[in-house]
Amino acid sequence: MQETLPLGAIIELIDCNIWQQDHLVLSGVNLQVNKGEFMYLVGKVGSGKTSLIKTLNAQLPLRDGSGIVAGYNLSKLRTRDIPLLRRKIGIVFQDFQLLTDRTVHENLEFVLKATGWKNRQETDTRIGEVLEKVGLGLKGYKMPHQLSGGEQQRVVIGRALLNDPEIILADEPTGNLDPETSEGIIRLLMDISTTGRAVVIATHNYTILKKFPSRTVKCEGGKLSEIQTDQEIELEAL
Repeated sequence: MQETLPLGAIIELIDCNIWQQDHLVLSGVNLQVNKGEFMYLVGKVGSGKTSLIKTLNAQLPLRDGSGIVAGYNLSKLRTRDIPLLRRKIGIVFQDFQLLTDRTVHENLEFVLKATGWKNRQETDTRIGEVLEKVGLGLKGYKMPHQLSGGEQQRVVIGRALLNDPEIILADEPTGNLDPETSEGIIRLLMDISTTGRAVVIATHNYTILKKFPSRTVKCEGGKLSEIQTDQEIELEAL
């Protein structure tokens, strides 16, 4: 059953505890993310960024508190509803997770077939649209190893866009990329947020935060808090 969110919101967590198996990672989490919002999630390795993203994506169950993501109540989520929730969420990984024995086009086709697309012409059209969106309109025939790291990450972002999600969750999307390529990926994700999708980026790349400032939320000491000023970001980067 779909739940209603506050006007404009697409993610709402109220008094949530985030668990990784038997380990309490974050407690008392309150977070609202609106449609079309671009937000950074920062914190040291092991501070809870990835666990929070996995909870939003229903990879980890929400045991305590109230959480609604794209209309789905995480604490009441039935197993059969998890694929429906995940179609509303596009995931961007640090390590790409592309199928190395298939072309770019075949990688994207695999995802569409797995999510119920059957018409070949519609599938080809959608793949063409997302490759154009991420600047790879002429690269569909290439194998992943023939692409640069930045191009592979663009394929991953294209893959995340295939089913027209309401939310993009990106876990360290620039972690394996050089500074110039990283900037291109952040610009692309910012551009995607202007189409009405919420974009949440988990990162510890403070250079990116300073160059492309936006709302920033920090995981530290088992708590989630907002970073209010550029000065705070400067201090975090030290």
